[in-house]
Amino acid sequence: MADEARKFLQDMLNRVNGLHCILISDRDGVPMLKVSNDKIPEQITKPNFVSTFGLAIDQGSKLGLGKTETLICTYSQYQVVQMNKLPLIVSFIASDSCNTGHILALEKQIDIIVADLALAVTES
Repeated sequence: MADEARKFLQDMLNRVNGLHCILISDRDGVPMLKVSNDKIPEQITKPNFVSTFGLAIDQGSKLGLGKTETLICTYSQYQVVQMNKLPLIVSFIASDSCNTGHILALEKQIDIIVADLALAVTES
């Protein structure tokens, strides 16, 4: 299953111009599945960066904003789009010029893989 999922994610990565990485991790930032090209800095996929999403969604719910579903951060050269698929987090790392709408449109397609991985996480 992992090889099929990796191939599916690689196809997604190749379809969106400027998308450099798709990372599926647990809430603590531990990577479960990752596809990327060589244009991504290593530190952006480390668990300490990815796990900050969990802290951000907790703060949003404390403010009474409801459940956070997506968080979009832009930096000087990159943008990071993270989706809340608890118990998993899906992170898309792209160039600053990548169309964010194209990344957001991938959500429904990636739900199939995330559901299978989430089932595997909850069973173990």
